[in-house]
Amino acid sequence: MKTLTLILALVFLAFPLSASAEKAKTIDELAKMYDSSRCKACHAEIYAQWEKSHHARSLMGFKGGLMLTPLAKKGATAFSPEDPKKATIKNFPCFKCHLPQAITSAEDSVAVELAEALLAGDATKVAKLHIGCIVCHNDKAIIHKRELGEPEKGVLYSTKEVKSHPDGTFKTVKKSAIMDNAVYCGQCHGLGPNLEFDQAFQCANLYGSYLHNYVSGGGTQSCQDCHMKKGDHLIAPNFNDDKQTSELLASALSLDVETLGYDWLRKANTYVPKIVVTTKITSNAGHRIPDG
Repeated sequence: MKTLTLILALVFLAFPLSASAEKAKTIDELAKMYDSSRCKACHAEIYAQWEKSHHARSLMGFKGGLMLTPLAKKGATAFSPEDPKKATIKNFPCFKCHLPQAITSAEDSVAVELAEALLAGDATKVAKLHIGCIVCHNDKAIIHKRELGEPEKGVLYSTKEVKSHPDGTFKTVKKSAIMDNAVYCGQCHGLGPNLEFDQAFQCANLYGSYLHNYVSGGGTQSCQDCHMKKGDHLIAPNFNDDKQTSELLASALSLDVETLGYDWLRKANTYVPKIVVTTKITSNAGHRIPDG
């Protein structure tokens, strides 16, 4: 009996909490696994800000568009499957940033369901998937994993430590070394070409622009300094809000226009009205515009 007990103990140590390691087989299962709606009870203002952000609709694009649809259409991209029922996680390279939890926590059946939903224009189903609190405050909170290890189960990460966190699953908050640093945002907002895929593709290079133009030119502010003032989780701009977007762009870009009008004497007694317009756009942003 003692021998059997010892064997069972060794098996448990070798495969701890195997049930928690199971991957989601459906969109609903993946959405439930990363559901952070309970955060709203204590963080109502932050949650309301997040709900208006693009992180809350990371697969939707602008104005409710289904931005990943080409990846589900046969022949539309180099990643598109021949048949949506044959879709796999690898058919959606955009998951790297737009749904990173799918890469670590979803079966290929989730990709099949998503491909069919995209082709059917089922925005309600697609909208169930997004970048929520758990993705940012756990999955993406550590990048130096060889030194620091993987993010711990049942632990959230923030800019400060909270030893007792009133949540049934995440009972502790630890300080992240990168949460208030631009490199944290750079994980998704890009250096440029994604060369690690078997079919390389160009994507957002906002973080690369920030490093190679703004920082190299003496800039000292981080992404968070400009886009998360006072902890604002809207992380502006919200491109679905035209007024707010226009105001933000106006503060970041100045436009000077100079005009010169004259009559051109093409030939005797023939005057042709002409105008010369000189424009100058100056950017005060920490990166190129537009980008993502």
